[in-house]
Amino acid sequence: MMAILGRRRADDAPGKLYAAIVAGARRPALYAAMGVPDSFDGRFEMLVLHAALVFRRLRGEGAEGRAIAQRTFDLMFADLDRTLRELGAGDLAVPRRIKQMAEAFYGRARALDEALDRAPLLVAVGDGALAEVLERNVFPDAPAGAARGAAALAATVRAADRALAGQPSATLLAGAVVWPHPSQAR
Repeated sequence: MMAILGRRRADDAPGKLYAAIVAGARRPALYAAMGVPDSFDGRFEMLVLHAALVFRRLRGEGAEGRAIAQRTFDLMFADLDRTLRELGAGDLAVPRRIKQMAEAFYGRARALDEALDRAPLLVAVGDGALAEVLERNVFPDAPAGAARGAAALAATVRAADRALAGQPSATLLAGAVVWPHPSQAR
């Protein structure tokens, strides 16, 4: 991972956590098996989804968890800023795009929380609310096949939420995340 402003250290929990979020968002099965668009927008959606899941878990860790989540969020948006600039966005356009991305993050995180907090027992009969959120955000332009991809992604998100809940606090606060393979979502 590239140093951001030259301050990255090997023992930096937020840096490790951000690297784990990026690794989770880039898992090939999300794109190949579930049909997440392999585009800037699709990758942004996966980054937001994985970050929101980790931040959701960190909220349960009190002040330390919230502080690590904030520092990780700051790293994520510094990286998005750098990425936009590398893609050729001008100095005047970047702040506006970052603001839009931050608003998108907060809206998607809120919708994800609401869907995940709805009767978790729905997993056995289908997770319509979560699949609807994912279909709207991850597959906005996709035709009929999107519903199948959104349902599979919903099962994967639910499995990741359960896996994060079961990971030891000390491990997570140190910056380590173990993402379940999408095939374990059933």
